[in-house]
Amino acid sequence: MRTHRVATAVLAALLAVPAAALAQGQSDEDAIKALVQTAYVDGLQNLGDLDRTRAGFHADFVLLGLRDGALTRLPIAEWIASAAKRKADGVKPPLTTCKFLNVDVTGSAASVKLELHQNDRRIFTDYLSLYKFPDGWKIVGKIYYRH
Repeated sequence: MRTHRVATAVLAALLAVPAAALAQGQSDEDAIKALVQTAYVDGLQNLGDLDRTRAGFHADFVLLGLRDGALTRLPIAEWIASAAKRKADGVKPPLTTCKFLNVDVTGSAASVKLELHQNDRRIFTDYLSLYKFPDGWKIVGKIYYRH
């Protein structure tokens, strides 16, 4: 009888480990989606709260683009400055929404594939790279495809 209780306790503990890992992964996925929505989509794309954008991007973030076969680079400080100027000038961009296609988390590294839409039209597919720092997830890089 005692052996049965011990075996049951061990089995329950082993079954709980994957569930705990899944719960942690889901928590990270939710945190990443919320960060991308507030810092990137609401902040940069829709010229929202740029303080939340600053908090969600690592200071060394760089946006890499491919233009006419050449690689372009845009540091986050320049991107935020451009957004702040457009916002100060009263620019009202069309509402940008996002559709998360994939969020892949491995330990303290993650990647997000998402689509940006305006007026029911897909305009970009973005690939974001993130790291988890002591103060939370930060977007550290981006590449994209313009549709």
